[in-house]
Amino acid sequence: MKKIDPKTPIWKLTVEEFLAISKNLSTESKYEYGLKGLAKILGCSVSKASEIKSTGILDKAIIQNGNIIIIDKEKALQLFAKK
Repeated sequence: MKKIDPKTPIWKLTVEEFLAISKNLSTESKYEYGLKGLAKILGCSVSKASEIKSTGILDKAIIQNGNIIIIDKEKALQLFAKK
């Protein structure tokens, strides 16, 4: 792909150039929230996600303050794979 000048208006891009640029943009969030989010990451039920969280294997990927839980998706999957 040729280098595209960042000052080029979007309407001047070809479809190929636009698709190449849009592939580089990540709209996916790096974090999930709560036990539902953990269950979504692991592809399991909320109760199973709660069991896995309580084992402590994902502690490095989870930040918790009271009832608020924030999970780093990539780190959680890496730690779960090492289990």
